[in-house]
Amino acid sequence: MKVQFAPLNIPLRRRLQTAATLQWVFSFLALAQCCLAAFVLLALSDWWMVAVLYAGWLWLDGDTPSCGGRRSQWVRSWNIWKHYRDYFPITLVKTVDLDPTKNYIFGFHPHGVLVAGAFGNFCTEATGFSRLFPGLRSHLLMLPFWFRVPLFRDYIMLGGLVSSSKSSLSHLCSRPGGGNVAVLAVGGAPEALDARPGALTLQIKNRKGFIKLALKHGAQLVPVFSFGENELFDQMENPSGSSLRKLQNRLQSIMGVAMPLFHARGVFQYSFGLMPYRKPIHTVVGSPVPVVQTPSPSNEDIESLHQVYLQSLTELFETHKHRYGLEEHQHLTFT
Repeated sequence: MKVQFAPLNIPLRRRLQTAATLQWVFSFLALAQCCLAAFVLLALSDWWMVAVLYAGWLWLDGDTPSCGGRRSQWVRSWNIWKHYRDYFPITLVKTVDLDPTKNYIFGFHPHGVLVAGAFGNFCTEATGFSRLFPGLRSHLLMLPFWFRVPLFRDYIMLGGLVSSSKSSLSHLCSRPGGGNVAVLAVGGAPEALDARPGALTLQIKNRKGFIKLALKHGAQLVPVFSFGENELFDQMENPSGSSLRKLQNRLQSIMGVAMPLFHARGVFQYSFGLMPYRKPIHTVVGSPVPVVQTPSPSNEDIESLHQVYLQSLTELFETHKHRYGLEEHQHLTFT
């Protein structure tokens, strides 16, 4: 395979964008393992008492990821996130004003491989979330597994990441006075296994837990579609029923996380690597679906609201797809 190397005369701003995105990829793929290794080495060193004290802190602080986390506006406003934004680039598109006295569940679609758009828009201020939606605080939900990793869990909470457990979502949706936004990648880990350029299949037909919680707490549902999210990485062919897909599904059932075999470009060459392609991401926040609080929703209530949500998501996609490079014949498929 012929390797296409990056030219030497690349402007400094583009090098900074690449460096910022490289640290983001590293954070997703390797930082947790590094933090765990650092904690183990600390426990085995002469500084073992520090590790013991931190372990005590973990025990005392164990519920924080499920109780709104520990956001830092300073961390969310780091300049590095602006370089990360400009790498693709990422834009956040507002279609309507949102009432800051209410709580919201943003259904983020599609999941993509590494939810790059969700991170850039809702875990940083690089695309102006607080400016576009004054009075609202965004929290991106992440698998509870990651909040058990020492040091790593404290870092990711600073950006607004919280546990995706039922209790965590309930906490965000029930805040008195409103103002909370829980951003949920509805398709979850299984959808990541189908994330590849051109994919428009969403795993949502049987995902109704967030609908039930929205009804229970009266949180407004907002469909969000991130155009370009699936264009960032290629993935090995793994059709349903294949040996690779069966192995991936098995690993996911054991570990709780998806294991997509993806690739894109490198840091100094464009032919292979784990850096995402420079493809634009346009994350469009739709109009809220009105939700009437129902403390004990029936199956009929859940199914009815789920259908309304799917219709709203479809309309959002169809309304904006031409603007972001999709053709008339391209439509969403729900599985």
